[in-house]
Amino acid sequence: MFKDLFQKKRKYATIPSERVGRDMTAEQGDRPKREIPEGLMSKCGSCGTIQYSKELDKNLKVCPNCGYHMRLNAMERIRYIMDEGSFVEYDEDLISEDPLGFPGYATKLEQQTLKSGLREAVVTGQGTIADQPVIVAVMSFDFFTGSMGSVVGEKITRAIEAATESKLPLIIFSTSGGARMQESILSLMQMAKTSAALSRFNEQGGLYISVITDPTTGGVSASFAMLGDIIIAEPGAVFGFAGRIVIEQTIRQKLPDDFQTAEFNLQHGQLDLVVHRKELKSMLAKLLELHVVKGGV
Repeated sequence: MFKDLFQKKRKYATIPSERVGRDMTAEQGDRPKREIPEGLMSKCGSCGTIQYSKELDKNLKVCPNCGYHMRLNAMERIRYIMDEGSFVEYDEDLISEDPLGFPGYATKLEQQTLKSGLREAVVTGQGTIADQPVIVAVMSFDFFTGSMGSVVGEKITRAIEAATESKLPLIIFSTSGGARMQESILSLMQMAKTSAALSRFNEQGGLYISVITDPTTGGVSASFAMLGDIIIAEPGAVFGFAGRIVIEQTIRQKLPDDFQTAEFNLQHGQLDLVVHRKELKSMLAKLLELHVVKGGV
């Protein structure tokens, strides 16, 4: 009995952590590795929620958790807004060259094409929205940050002129980091060029709807983006001319946290409407229908 009480304690061997790591690695090596395909999951840039990319696409790339509107490229927006199979692209072979011989510019253009799958920072064409014919120009931030060079200005001007000739409404979806510095004065001239074309379109009684998306700054915001008969923005879209830091350093004052957002601009009279992406197509359809009821152009 006493012998049982005073049995020797069992000895336990301590395994070094390095050995545990090797054993676990060896064990895991026998198991098939599970790789997550690229693009399967997406992370919200605002709240950090991770979700299936297909589900996010069904939700028009609006985060279901916080409502953050993620950026769309030109072809995604066309797919969401235009009636299926109705869009016919204009000037798809019109691409930028290097008119000033700016160092590295030609290489950057090639890289931007490979990265974005687009040939320029804007896609223009004609189609229908809820069976209403319309001419559109859709900018894309993922090509050279949507910067406006001579080709961007030319394509938008041609779309405006096509709307004038065909007497169709015009919608421009803007997103841009400003003028393309690699084209210097040629880029800045596009501000006057597009504005002049819009003036002629307006004289003919044409309807121009400007849709501001995140972000829209610089020369684009200082020209055609602000010349719409109706100016709409998506929720949270940053919109303005100079950047926040530049303005704060110039006026030496702290700006509000929501400065230059769509909601801030709406409150201060810069916009007519802030419309959720899910409601944007129906809103545009209503505006186009009202235009037609009034007799068109």
